Amino acid sequence: MHMVIYALVEASTHDDALATGKSVFDRLVGADPHAGVVFDYYVTFDEGDTSAAGKARWGELPTAAPVDSDDGQDLVERGWEATKEEFERNLDRVKEAIDELSDEEIMRDEDLARHAFHQVGAYDGPTIFLYTEHGTGIRHRGQLDRLLEESEELWIVPADVHY
Repeated sequence: MHMVIYALVEASTHDDALATGKSVFDRLVGADPHAGVVFDYYVTFDEGDTSAAGKARWGELPTAAPVDSDDGQDLVERGWEATKEEFERNLDRVKEAIDELSDEEIMRDEDLARHAFHQVGAYDGPTIFLYTEHGTGIRHRGQLDRLLEESEELWIVPADVHY
């Protein structure tokens, strides 16, 4: 499966933002020996030599954009809305499982109930679309707002990831 994720990074130039974003994505695919593998691989939107990922799959996206630009605001909103929608979808599944399934059925993962519980509590992976420059998933709006307010030169870098 493919999805677009976004790294929010401090940088003074477009090239620095892209390089820092790639280091975030490297961590998330396990290229950094001190990081766990979250995704299989990534393709940034400056790469044009792939026929199944990046631009070929999602069309043109900025390779990096200041968050205070129109493109940057659009990417931040896309990432946040996707995170929120996935959380709400999984939370609804959890609530339904609690209401309709026995403890034993939940324990057996009937209707993928336990999977939904796991996804609601996830810190990274396919339900989290925004990441800090340290590779930490942004899980709630207060965390995102704090990052947006405290950073002086914040950029957003998108990548197509496979999981």
